[in-house]
Amino acid sequence: MAARNTARKRAFQILFEGDQRGADVLTVLADWVRLSRSDTRQPPVSEYTMQLVEGYAQHARRIDELIAQYAVGWTLDRMPVVDRNILRLGAYELIWVEETPDAVVLDEMVQLAKEFSTDESPSFVNGLLGRLKELKPSLRRDEA
Repeated sequence: MAARNTARKRAFQILFEGDQRGADVLTVLADWVRLSRSDTRQPPVSEYTMQLVEGYAQHARRIDELIAQYAVGWTLDRMPVVDRNILRLGAYELIWVEETPDAVVLDEMVQLAKEFSTDESPSFVNGLLGRLKELKPSLRRDEA
């Protein structure tokens, strides 16, 4: 389980970097992979990290629509960049990665918010992802 935790943290870091640089997350992912292969001081990028980043990239537009729709009182642009990217990663894994239990996704994203964001962020992340979890069956239908 520690490997998945690390993979999620790296995926979040890649999404965050892409957001901050205004760069495509797949380009940032490729940079991370290339650097990890050429510099032994850089941690490797796991298959699960790649799966998460590539999956997010595939559904990015829909994920941002969902976050914007259900983030009460926050527009996507006004949302703290850390929270926005934790929510992006969590929404992807929650809705499209069936082998990960919903409770694990929520717990992991709340832990990322505790580690990287503000004191209010864990409850915000938990609340929004909890709402998406409730709506998950209809969200999957909407995309079909």
